[in-house]
Amino acid sequence: MLSEYQLTLPGLGLENADGRAKVVLEKAKAQVGFVPNMYAGMANSPGLLETYLDGYSAFRKESGFTPAEQELIFLVISRENGCEYCMAAHSTLADKHSGLAPEITDAIRGGQPVGDQKLAALADFTRTLFQTRGLPSRGAVEGFLAAGYGERQILEIVLALAVKTLSNYSNHLFHTPLDDMFAGRAWKQG
Repeated sequence: MLSEYQLTLPGLGLENADGRAKVVLEKAKAQVGFVPNMYAGMANSPGLLETYLDGYSAFRKESGFTPAEQELIFLVISRENGCEYCMAAHSTLADKHSGLAPEITDAIRGGQPVGDQKLAALADFTRTLFQTRGLPSRGAVEGFLAAGYGERQILEIVLALAVKTLSNYSNHLFHTPLDDMFAGRAWKQG
């Protein structure tokens, strides 16, 4: 899904950014080893990119979710938002780094049910928080807790929603082209 209006701000990299944008891009490169196309657009608002980087890092390090669960959460949110860039990026991360089974990644990509009961509960609850704008029913929360998750993890999903909203919306507005490393998992909303 792409915005009807495409932002025309230039992509920023270490070679053409200055001031705070350059500092934030250096931080981004230190975190992931390169400057993804997504970051090049977001750097036009250094506060946006820095908020994204800090929130993303905190979620990855402190959420209490496994790497596979984290990827599942990011995939569910990105699919709900229709973000082609983040669906491809997180599918690639799921395949190569996070340990999320390909059949689960593919189920989320295709809008199909997840076979694993605990991961299905996580996907369903993440989708519920997204769709209800943070107003889940008591039954939805109780189902999530019964699957073995805790109340604090509800807040961690809220953090993931915030982080992915920043990146998903930025990608919609910039029509962010996929980095070559994510092209093998390109995705279009059906």
